[in-house]
Amino acid sequence: MIERTIKIGTRKSKLALWQAEHVKSLLEQNNMNAELVLIETKGDKILDRSLSKIGSKGVFTEELEEQLRNGGIDIAVHSAKDMQASLGDDFELIAFTDREECHDVFVSHKSGLTIDQNTDIVIGTSSVRRVAMLKKYYPKAKIVDVRGNLQTRIKKMEDGLCDVLMLAYAGVHRMGYNNMIVHELPVDTFTPATGQGCVAIEASTGLAVEVKDAIRSAINNEKTETCVRAERAFLKELQGGCSIPAFCLAKWASKSEITITGGLAKPDGLPQLRYTYTVPAIEANETGTKIAKETLANGGAELLAQLKN
Repeated sequence: MIERTIKIGTRKSKLALWQAEHVKSLLEQNNMNAELVLIETKGDKILDRSLSKIGSKGVFTEELEEQLRNGGIDIAVHSAKDMQASLGDDFELIAFTDREECHDVFVSHKSGLTIDQNTDIVIGTSSVRRVAMLKKYYPKAKIVDVRGNLQTRIKKMEDGLCDVLMLAYAGVHRMGYNNMIVHELPVDTFTPATGQGCVAIEASTGLAVEVKDAIRSAINNEKTETCVRAERAFLKELQGGCSIPAFCLAKWASKSEITITGGLAKPDGLPQLRYTYTVPAIEANETGTKIAKETLANGGAELLAQLKN
């Protein structure tokens, strides 16, 4: 048993607090004391620009990592999809929670709304991946940028900014807004962002090994970890973050094999760069990297260069 109190760093949004409370509960169920430390990040403060214009590295993590570095917190709780592709040498991801359903959904305050690919509708999202996919599969839709926490986005929608919001099911479900879901999007076309639906635990490499091991034992889901690490291997090879239209999803195909789909969605709505492999689980990370290399070699490098410019 770990005698010390584990200090959990978290953003202040209701969804971030839900995630942190979930992690705290898992620790307490394993006879560890824990407390929350609330931290505001750059991504929380700057709401008048899209994520792609703020920058892709550490938008939602930089301030938490500073507290990890100086010992103000022991672990930081993140939505795995918010994590930058490469961590600093002094940080590591030590655990991944059970993964929620990871698909995207349309949410609206207009109950009974029917949406199809020919619908003339206004859709709100802050994700470049979702924008690119919407241009391909919903070409008649108007897309508007909507930033802020989930409650803020819903308020903006209700005030008339858009008809529907495109969001991750996991956050909608965790916040109790299932009744507002008007359409669920399939992962074979709207493949999610790396790590979507999973909560990742970050720590300093200097955290005591016995503390790290106890936290991992209480929280980590090894099947989820295998999938998310493969997805992150893909993203790391792309050197990507929140500001590129990358997607990657790894799923268990059997007890010993994983299917990984990854690529880039083109912002102009043209066909995506998309690759899928089913491999032994032991080859998952290697295959994530392989998919990224194929993506870059077949037009992805030029696309990313254009986006950076």
